Amino acid sequence: MNNSIRVMPNNSTTMTSNNSIRVTSEIGTLEAVLLHRPGREIENLVPEYLGNLLFDDIPYLPVMQKEHDYFAQTLRNHDVEVLYLEDLLAEVLRKPEAKRAFVHEVFTEQHRVSEATGRHLLDYLLSLSAEELVQTMIGGFRKDELPTGVKHHLNDYIHDRYPFYLDPLPNLYFTRDPAAVIGRGISVNRMFWQARTRESLFIQYVVRYHPLFANVPIWFNREGEFSMEGGDQLVLSRDTVFIGVSERTSSEALEVLAARLLGAQQKCESGDDRFRRVVAIEIPKTRSFMHLDTVFTMVDVDKFTVHPDVLGRGHEMGIYVLESDGEGGLDITPSTDLITILKESLHLSDVDIIPCGGGDSIAAAREQWNDGSNTLAIAPGVVVTYDRNCASNQALREHGVEVIEVPGSELGRGRGGPRCMSMPLSRKELKG
Repeated sequence: MNNSIRVMPNNSTTMTSNNSIRVTSEIGTLEAVLLHRPGREIENLVPEYLGNLLFDDIPYLPVMQKEHDYFAQTLRNHDVEVLYLEDLLAEVLRKPEAKRAFVHEVFTEQHRVSEATGRHLLDYLLSLSAEELVQTMIGGFRKDELPTGVKHHLNDYIHDRYPFYLDPLPNLYFTRDPAAVIGRGISVNRMFWQARTRESLFIQYVVRYHPLFANVPIWFNREGEFSMEGGDQLVLSRDTVFIGVSERTSSEALEVLAARLLGAQQKCESGDDRFRRVVAIEIPKTRSFMHLDTVFTMVDVDKFTVHPDVLGRGHEMGIYVLESDGEGGLDITPSTDLITILKESLHLSDVDIIPCGGGDSIAAAREQWNDGSNTLAIAPGVVVTYDRNCASNQALREHGVEVIEVPGSELGRGRGGPRCMSMPLSRKELKG
C-alpha cells in the first residue's frame, strides 16, 4: 500500500488545559480541531459488506490520504491546531489499566467471537503496543491475521464465515459524529448504526483518561438508550443550540441533552454564559439527508447555506423550541418558520439563506449528495468546502463568503464533507 506521509505542523502548540475546550458558535475563529486520517480500515472494505459498513463505494486509499492531508494542512495554514484521534487514544492506552479496560469493553460490545476464541484474541491484543492496538482496533482484525500458534475454533470456520473478528471502522474519519464540544462541555454520542458504535467508545476513553479533557462536563453519555450524532448538533451561539431530529438522532436523546444544557450554568471569558434555548429541527429520515449538517450550516453571523428540499414555502420546517420551565422541566414551543427562529435566536434583523446548488434543482440534488451544504467555517464568513461543488461554492462567493476549496473526490465517497471530517475543540468567542 502506498501510504502518503502525514504532514505535521512546524510550530504547532499543544492544548494542555481544560480551559481550552470551548465551542460557543459555529463560526468563531477555529483554534483547534480533532481529525482522523483514513488508514487501513478503508482497505478492509469489500463489496459484499459495503452496506453493513455504510459505504456506497470503495475509495482509493492513497488518494484519499492525500486529500485528507491537504485538508489538514489547509487548516494549519489558517493557524488551526490539528490533533489526531488515533494519537490521543494511543497516549491514553499507554496506561495499563486503560488498555485492559478498553480491550475488554470493545469485546463486550462486539458480540462476534466465541468465548474460547475471545480469550486468545484478548491475550493477543493486550500484547500489542498502544499504537499497534489503536491501528488494529480502527483497521479491523481479520480472521486470517490470527498469529501463528493461536488456535482457531470450529465455530470460526463453520458457523460464521464473516472475515473479521473485529470490524473495520471506515467512517471514523468523520470525527464530527461520535462526539461534539458544546460550550465548555462535551456530548459523547450513542451512534445509531452498529457499524459506528465503537467510534464513540474511542472518544469516551480519550475524554475519561486524557488530560486535555480533565474536568470537562459531559452533557450526553453514549451508554444511554437513545441515539444522537454530532452531525445533528450545531452550536449557533453561546445561548442557542440547534439539533436535528433525523434518522440518526432521536427526539428522546435530544430531550435528554436539552435538559442538561438548559440546566447548566457555565462561566466563560466574556462573563456569565448560559444555554437558554435548544431548537429541534426535523429533517427527512433518509440516507441522503442523514444529518442536519448535510442540509444546513452556518457560514457567517447572518448567513446560512441550506438545501432547498428541506424547506417548504416560506422557508417552513418542523421546528420545536425547547426552553427551561424554571422547575427542572422543559417548555416546548412548536414553529415552522426557520427565518424567524434564526433572527430571534441570533438577535438579527434579517438573515441570508444561500441555497445549495445556487438554487438550481438539478445542481442542488447533485451537490447535496456530494455535501455541498456541509461547510466548515474556520472564521466568520470563511468556509472550507469540497472543490467539486462548483455551483454551491459560486453561490457562497456571490453572497460575500470566502470559500477555501479542498479536493474531495475520494473523501466524499463516504458521504460526508469538511464539517463531517472535523470535530472542533476550540473556537474564539464572537465579539458583540
